[in-house]
Amino acid sequence: MLEIEVKFYVSELASVRERVIAAGGALKKERVYERNIRYDNAWDGLIARGAMLRLRQDKKAKMTFKGIPPNTDISAAQARVREEIEFEVGDFDSADLLLQRIGFAPRQTYEKYRETFQLGDVEIVLDEMPYGDFIELEGTEEGIRALAEQLDLDWDARIITNYLGLLAELNAHHGLEIQDLTFANFENCAISIADIL
Repeated sequence: MLEIEVKFYVSELASVRERVIAAGGALKKERVYERNIRYDNAWDGLIARGAMLRLRQDKKAKMTFKGIPPNTDISAAQARVREEIEFEVGDFDSADLLLQRIGFAPRQTYEKYRETFQLGDVEIVLDEMPYGDFIELEGTEEGIRALAEQLDLDWDARIITNYLGLLAELNAHHGLEIQDLTFANFENCAISIADIL
């Protein structure tokens, strides 16, 4: 249940998509809109310990917990390594209500458009975020690094922060207080994640 991944900011997603296909990437999931809600308890206990509880809606609904992996030394890792527990839920609204009934409240919403490819043992996702575009590679660290090189992605420019962490950095850089990473919040906004990368 380990998730090992890195992200790369890309200024032009179409050419990256072409490189993925040229390298042999097979379309696994067509481009889809995602809405994600991050939950926490009243004292923000999850985020305080580096964990996240999320409910995601695209064509299906999924609940995900991400945290620091127990009994795993990640100090030498060059990628983001997280414990990930994820499963489908039958009804997004019922799952949302359940989480709230047991003491978790929605804290942040974030949106994206995502297209997913597979190449060997590496999953490749192309993410269109409200503040910029990214390619994310998930698999083994060796597989990720080899594929990054094959796709001509600069390993030294990899990002191991999550999208909400990048939003916090962008807010700090511009002195903003954007809470939700939504397309509406960035619609008439002249800032980009490129401002801090």
